[in-house]
Amino acid sequence: MGAAGSSALGRLGLPASRLPAQPRPGWLAVTALGLAAVALGTVAWRRARSRRRRRLQQVGTVAQLWIYPVKSCKGVAVSAAECTALGLRCGHLRDRFWLVIKEDGHMVTARQEPRLVLVSITYEGDRLILRAPGMDQLVLPGKLPSSNKLHDCRLFGMDIKGRDCGDQAAKWFTSFLKTEAFRLVQFEDHMKGRSSKKIFSTLVPNYQVAYPDCSPIMLLSEASLVDLNTRLEKKLKMDQFRPSIVVTGCDAFEEDTWDELLIGNVEMKKVLACPSYRLCDPSEKQIYKSSPLFGVYYSVEKVGSLNVGDPVYRMVP
Repeated sequence: MGAAGSSALGRLGLPASRLPAQPRPGWLAVTALGLAAVALGTVAWRRARSRRRRRLQQVGTVAQLWIYPVKSCKGVAVSAAECTALGLRCGHLRDRFWLVIKEDGHMVTARQEPRLVLVSITYEGDRLILRAPGMDQLVLPGKLPSSNKLHDCRLFGMDIKGRDCGDQAAKWFTSFLKTEAFRLVQFEDHMKGRSSKKIFSTLVPNYQVAYPDCSPIMLLSEASLVDLNTRLEKKLKMDQFRPSIVVTGCDAFEEDTWDELLIGNVEMKKVLACPSYRLCDPSEKQIYKSSPLFGVYYSVEKVGSLNVGDPVYRMVP
């Protein structure tokens, strides 16, 4: 058979025909390629059938979708979003694609500068508009000039790039935070994200993230927050935990058991779950130290679109 047919059959573990090295009739080549196509089709059909055998169990409904453009600043509620491998997107809004850094490149979050949570964000067309108490608004373009400086940034001990957003943005954050000089950087699609294999020491799906802590999606249920607040004197709000997807219609902490989800046409796989009233797994302590965790973190296995009101299905083998 031809080299293409032999190679295809070899990859499938099927023996290639052994014929003398001589000119072959055309029908032999056609037959070989036909066999390869049948074999490949059989494999694809078996995989699809296996996939279909997984039972879909509805476990809730999407109540809210949130995008947090600047890490540690306020989120933007959206009714629909594209779920990419790097997180939610709605037009020029990208989830945690902007980051405040020190002049040496180290990240700055609300853990170091709590006033960051007071920065609110709206968007008009391709512009992001930032507002904060006592400050004039800051307007950021959705796309930066390629001539802007690239910074080597440092997040949780890992290196990642960021495009400088300019002196005006730097002065705005420096004036608002009033502690030292800061810069604002933006992640771009062509940049290399931080690898999940380097973030975690445990076995997790293989993916990349920009400036989120550890995964592109964090999911939390309304019932879990209600339960948590019964244990606390000072009640907490949902936005304090910064979930990408808020689910309603399930029991408290039921989401801890959802290993694989289908929402809209998006498939997700659980990375870790660690509610705040429990200590996190020892393997993740080096990431969060004493900071509490809450919610379930997911990787995106199949990209697609999400809408408020979408049913949330758990994939059951």
